Amino acid sequence: MDLKQLEYFVRVAELGSFTRASIVIDVAQPALSRQVRQLEVELRQNLLTRNGRGVTLTEAGKLLLEHGRGILHQVERAKEDLGRLRGALAGQVAVGMPPSIAKRLAVPLTRAFRQQLPDAGLSITEALSGAMHESVVAGRIDLALIYNPAPSAEIDSTVILEEELFLVGPAGRDSQSPPEVDLQDVAVLPLVIPTRANSIRMLVEAELANIGRRPAIAMEIDGVAAILDLVAEGLGHAVLSSNAVMTAPRPEAFSMRRIVNPPLRSRLALAVSSQRPATLTQQATHKLIQEVVSQAFPAPAG
Repeated sequence: MDLKQLEYFVRVAELGSFTRASIVIDVAQPALSRQVRQLEVELRQNLLTRNGRGVTLTEAGKLLLEHGRGILHQVERAKEDLGRLRGALAGQVAVGMPPSIAKRLAVPLTRAFRQQLPDAGLSITEALSGAMHESVVAGRIDLALIYNPAPSAEIDSTVILEEELFLVGPAGRDSQSPPEVDLQDVAVLPLVIPTRANSIRMLVEAELANIGRRPAIAMEIDGVAAILDLVAEGLGHAVLSSNAVMTAPRPEAFSMRRIVNPPLRSRLALAVSSQRPATLTQQATHKLIQEVVSQAFPAPAG
């Protein structure tokens, strides 16, 4: 059994498509299909059922996927153990994070990674939490910072940061308003808010539902920069963290009011796949991310 064929099969199985797998691992689809078919011939088993929407696993395929993940993990561990003979961990680690967090973490994380894991490689991908959840499950990224992850059997997550959410409006408009606003009063304001299933959108809707209210949505748009542009134009308010506002090009263009009764807090979690054991390099990166987050977002005094 060829390790490359096994790796190709695992990726196709996890992504559910030859097309998606060929993009992720950068191998032409005909070559990818041929390698997986050769593996099936060698094992004398049909591993995948091909259809117009992609592929599904046969019983033999499910069994090989379970073994294949373990085999590939052991290969990575062997590489790392050999690398440690040279005094350092090795291997490639792919990390995903939301754009607003990447602005604060990408540079210090890269710097710390190079210092502590000089023989390893790091790649950082920016994406929304929902997309990163799927990428962790599919194996496209190894670790991801995800806002408010829903309970899942496919990922393990650890909350490493809680961010208070604020009602954000254009500067000047709320200058005479108190610095705090009740959540029930947020419900009557026109909101510029991301589409479902954005984590903040789902949190706002859930917390308003708990007090018997629904958000007054003026406009749905994904992307913090676009939301802030519309708020600055006076087209509505937003619910965002202070970090999202302070990392904007013109934070002085906005006012922020603390939401209370109850307060809204967004939880940032570090997520990994529960289906694939982490390599030593990934474990070290997990710890490193926690350290960098604690330095970039120190706990408030008192």
